[in-house]
Amino acid sequence: MSLSIALLTYSTKPRGSVIHTLELAQSLIDLGHSPHVFALDKDNQGFHRPTPFLTYPVPAAPCHQGIDQLIQQRITEFVHFFQHHPHKYDIYHAQDCLSANALAILKQQGHIPHFVRTVHHIEDFQSPYLQACQEKSIHQPDRCLCVSNIWQQVLAKDYGINAHRVINGVSGRFSPQPDGTEGLLAQAYGLQDGPIYLTVGGIEPRKNSINLLKAFHRVRQQQPQAQLMIAGGATLFDYQPYRQKFMQLVEAYDLAKGLILPGVVPDAELPALYRLADGFVFPSIQEGWGLVVLEAIASGLPVLTSNQAPFTEFLSDKEAMLVDPGDVDAISTAMVSLLTPAIAQPLIQNSRSIIHRYSWQQSAQMHLELYHQLTPDPTTPNSLRT
Repeated sequence: MSLSIALLTYSTKPRGSVIHTLELAQSLIDLGHSPHVFALDKDNQGFHRPTPFLTYPVPAAPCHQGIDQLIQQRITEFVHFFQHHPHKYDIYHAQDCLSANALAILKQQGHIPHFVRTVHHIEDFQSPYLQACQEKSIHQPDRCLCVSNIWQQVLAKDYGINAHRVINGVSGRFSPQPDGTEGLLAQAYGLQDGPIYLTVGGIEPRKNSINLLKAFHRVRQQQPQAQLMIAGGATLFDYQPYRQKFMQLVEAYDLAKGLILPGVVPDAELPALYRLADGFVFPSIQEGWGLVVLEAIASGLPVLTSNQAPFTEFLSDKEAMLVDPGDVDAISTAMVSLLTPAIAQPLIQNSRSIIHRYSWQQSAQMHLELYHQLTPDPTTPNSLRT
């Protein structure tokens, strides 16, 4: 039975859950289903890349008040959009707290029969309003999914929810094979002969950006020509105090020439940017799974990441440099080690087999198992339905 599926995500910009949504939609189409993707669009430019499926940009107006008011407005914008949307779907699936709150309201109003939410990770919000939104987004869905064992365990222990486990995948466009664009791209971003470290995700607390910067400062004392590119960064939260502290350290360490902050890079350029790097550094302290780590491995890079779940669910110390994210010395030492061929090459070789265990088609099949529980085939006898 072919399903019509509404997939909701909070942004048109490339973040982990947004990429997850787009790749899932592509695989659902390949399996004969009809997904439509809805995303908040605050700059009226649509998604960061073309898609073979229908997408609906949900207008997101500026909000000049605090973060609580911003979140409330974004939820309301989703609700209003669907109240006037002409199509109905077999499945409504939220990929984040915002869209899940909107679907909860729509269900309460009788506009939709049920909805699903993927919990990529759980934030520790200081705002009571944001915390309440998060709690509602976890408790209200008819089914919850998650992409890692650690969050599956958290949902069971702290919320009493038996979450359906799905996986991430990696696109075949991430490869070690050059495509001829690398030279011009290096020139455009000011990348020198190296060594070049890359991380993707922007400057924010859970990415552990300040400890990474401190470690890079120590690396530069041994490798004066080293460069660190921090790509990405589109998020609902501006983390201004944290970013300000980060930039103050950049000035204090005199790292302006070694640090490259391009912001969100064009989607078509990202595979080549991975190939231009000598190592991928991602000492994050909280992730849903770490999709960019898999992209880096597929691109033939040695990886440094945190010695904690979810990374340790699919990586061992034979496949990546695993470090204590709170230990700046350990991060800097590991960054220098990534430049040693005798260390980097075995990591690259050993990690290659990982990418074959994660495909978006397999992920889509896992999603469909859950979807069909909510929309049983009408030809199936009642006694056989779940």
